[in-house]
Amino acid sequence: MAQRRAHRWPEPLAGRPERIWYGGDYNPDQWPEDVWDEDVRLMVKAGVNLVSVGIFSWARIEPREGVFDFGWLDRIIDKLGKAGIAVDLASATASPPMWLTQAHPEVLWKDERGDVCQPGARQHWRPTSPVSREYALKLCRAMAEHYKGNPYVVAWHVGNEYGCHNRFDYSEDAERAFRKWCEERYGTIEKVNDAWGTAFWAQRMNDFSEIVPPRFIGDGNFMNPGKLLDFKRFSSDALKAFYVAERDALAEITPGRPLTTNFMVSAFGTGLDYDDWGREVDFVSDDHYFTPGEAHLDELAFSASLVDGISRKDPWFLMEHSTSAVNWRPINYRKEPGQLVRDSLAHVAMGADAVCYFQWRQSKAGAEKYHSAMLPHAGEDSQVFRDVCELGRDLNALADGGLLGTRLAKSRVAVVYDYESEWASEHTATPSQRVHHVDEPLEWFRALADNGVTADIVPVRSNWDEYEMAVLPSVYILSAETVRRVRDYVANGGRLIATYYTGLSDERDHVWLGGYPGAIRDVVGVRIEEFAPLGDDWPGTPDRLDLDNGATAHDFADVITSVGKDATVLASFRDDPWTGMDGRPAIVGNAYGEGRTVYVGARLGRDGIARSLPMMFSSLGVEVPETSDPGLLRVERVDEETGARFVFLFNRTHAVVEAVQDGMPVVASLADADDGKVTVRPNGVIVLRK
Repeated sequence: MAQRRAHRWPEPLAGRPERIWYGGDYNPDQWPEDVWDEDVRLMVKAGVNLVSVGIFSWARIEPREGVFDFGWLDRIIDKLGKAGIAVDLASATASPPMWLTQAHPEVLWKDERGDVCQPGARQHWRPTSPVSREYALKLCRAMAEHYKGNPYVVAWHVGNEYGCHNRFDYSEDAERAFRKWCEERYGTIEKVNDAWGTAFWAQRMNDFSEIVPPRFIGDGNFMNPGKLLDFKRFSSDALKAFYVAERDALAEITPGRPLTTNFMVSAFGTGLDYDDWGREVDFVSDDHYFTPGEAHLDELAFSASLVDGISRKDPWFLMEHSTSAVNWRPINYRKEPGQLVRDSLAHVAMGADAVCYFQWRQSKAGAEKYHSAMLPHAGEDSQVFRDVCELGRDLNALADGGLLGTRLAKSRVAVVYDYESEWASEHTATPSQRVHHVDEPLEWFRALADNGVTADIVPVRSNWDEYEMAVLPSVYILSAETVRRVRDYVANGGRLIATYYTGLSDERDHVWLGGYPGAIRDVVGVRIEEFAPLGDDWPGTPDRLDLDNGATAHDFADVITSVGKDATVLASFRDDPWTGMDGRPAIVGNAYGEGRTVYVGARLGRDGIARSLPMMFSSLGVEVPETSDPGLLRVERVDEETGARFVFLFNRTHAVVEAVQDGMPVVASLADADDGKVTVRPNGVIVLRK
């Protein structure tokens, strides 16, 4: 596995103080030049100090093959820099121009049926195409040579949202690259046969030339799960290799300038293995768009915490989010009053030292014309722009107050998130299509918050085994190495919660035998012989199971047939005797070595988990958190050297919430501090310095 690159952060412009970076994507090539001066004036008014430029500008920068037009880009970068606004300059390779795809249609990717993705949108290029790479690197080198001495360019924005539209390619280029990837990973075709279990359905291969991508195999058929899992790994690696090639071309010419690319991390965003990609950037960047409805804040905080985990608590960059509505959902809900400021400060609370939007000025044409922006169609005289200005002032106040240099404080509890477990659990031949790894971590984050704990969301490769307590929520794949870590963690005194669907398979998606959960069943003190999926798709099938602690299981339950000698049943199922589930263990505590575990053998949802957590804490010997209002999400950033702490309090509800004032107010939005207490209104946040 590649060594992690050293963290490097964009430096402020010469003579400018260090600030929280603030701004967004800027597309001056969408507008006549007489608009640019107005843009710069309003950016200064809003407190903007950085914009990302040129992300989709390949056709403007290189209008014909080998002919470059940098004049317009030079002029806008100069205007921005002289106004104190730094530039995060894109490699501009995200979408090839028409002249390229017409001359070289072989760069266009193919879907699983062999149909070609035609130009007309974006990301219509093959990650494995030598021709795609050749032209992209020519552009990267031209950009780097031209801007290597420009004092206003502080970072490189390599590509854009890799894999958003071209995650999978089934072309001939991809076929050749997939064969090479398999050969490098396994060495021999026999090891591939073993990994993919090709003895089943006569799929055995004699040579690497017989490997093909998992193309269309007919409606209702089932792809080899090992092959499909590896193709998802390969696809992430293929895009990463394209990024690395661009990165290295830029870095060779401009070695002093940090480079990044924008991830798309969310509770449900599992297209690429972003924890693996996190090794390859100088600083982690993320694009995040809110989940409408009651999970809005919790999902945002969860996702931001995961980005912090991918960054290993180094500062990270929020490259894109929205001031209000997006344009790509069936119904594009606006943000409620206060959420523009609150959402941004939630990312800051979770470790972001940069807050940027898509985009600066709302487009008047094109597919994203109804996507909100910092400067909306309504112009300067709008609530959105007034909120944008308020946020600019808030970010400066936090910088003045000493926030820079702090990091997200480590929680007592880690909730583990695993991209490969999600990829494996997505297969169409599983115990239940309603159950995937990605369903569970957010529910645990929310339930823990309901019990006064703001957990850290951490990738499976990270240091989850250094926390007081760790949760493995439906972590379907446990490799031999992860099994070792689990066993060592608990044996040495760790407190572990594992749930249904955890540890069913190894990294090849081969089932751990002997009864579920395979290689850790002695650690968690249960043995499961089969599953009891729950659903309502057939008349008379059970769709729920009650527990004797008041919780209710839905979608999935384990048939726990025995528990270990040191195990204690904490909760049992209650059901009609004919189901075979009445009285069976549902939640089990166990002692293992110096540590303790709890196994949760059913999908309980946020409410059921929250209800059950106090008994789990007690069984684990974990101190129950002090009673706090579950309507507040508390997040802290800390400077380990000085001891300075910033406490962020976010209202999770649509009611007014009060708490004890724990520090001096630095920033407040829809919140007040008075007489030793704080009052946080709906969509409000207050930041206190201790």
